[in-house]
Amino acid sequence: MSTPLRIDFVSDIVCPWCVIGLKSLEQALAELGDDVAPDWHFHPFELNPQMPPEGENSADHIARKYGRPPEEGAAARSHIKSMGENLGFTFKGGPDSMIWNTFDCHRLLHWAERAGKAHALKMALFEAHFTRAEPLNDAETLIRAAVSAGLDANAARDVLDSDRYADDVRAAEAWWRDEQDITAVPAIIFNGKYAIMGGQPPATFVKVIQRILAGEV
Repeated sequence: MSTPLRIDFVSDIVCPWCVIGLKSLEQALAELGDDVAPDWHFHPFELNPQMPPEGENSADHIARKYGRPPEEGAAARSHIKSMGENLGFTFKGGPDSMIWNTFDCHRLLHWAERAGKAHALKMALFEAHFTRAEPLNDAETLIRAAVSAGLDANAARDVLDSDRYADDVRAAEAWWRDEQDITAVPAIIFNGKYAIMGGQPPATFVKVIQRILAGEV
């Protein structure tokens, strides 16, 4: 009999390590098979809440925010691409890729969570941004992602054309930041008690989940 496991996944769409964390955890759960019944919940976190709608070049953004020289950024992109390949995800970003404001993505994800489609939409948005370099400031990009996740296009457009769920998203972001002290993502919390930070390898997730299931932590 499968043991239920609540998974709270706090992340941002423009975070490559969030992709690594999600794909790695998915692989770990596949390895565990019927031992665990995952109960996924996705939560918002904005790495760049002040990002303007027109976005910013990613290389310029990383150099400005973290002080990294271009060659260091190129090495990091190469490493992330390699990790993605090992997990079955394609990163195609280069020095001309963009960083976007993701607040509307999180409003759409909040709506999708209520419909049980947040997992599918999260992955669709990751693919739109990192694999196809589609602009996240374009409503049509987000609507296509919603449709590919099994959601209704017109309903998705209605959400984006309004300010629906804006207060919910801001409240959720504040709760994770201020009440749970989440300052970086991905943050993955199991059963509301055990937190794993960052894009860990599948083996790490397998080991942690096995210990949780065995009551060792």
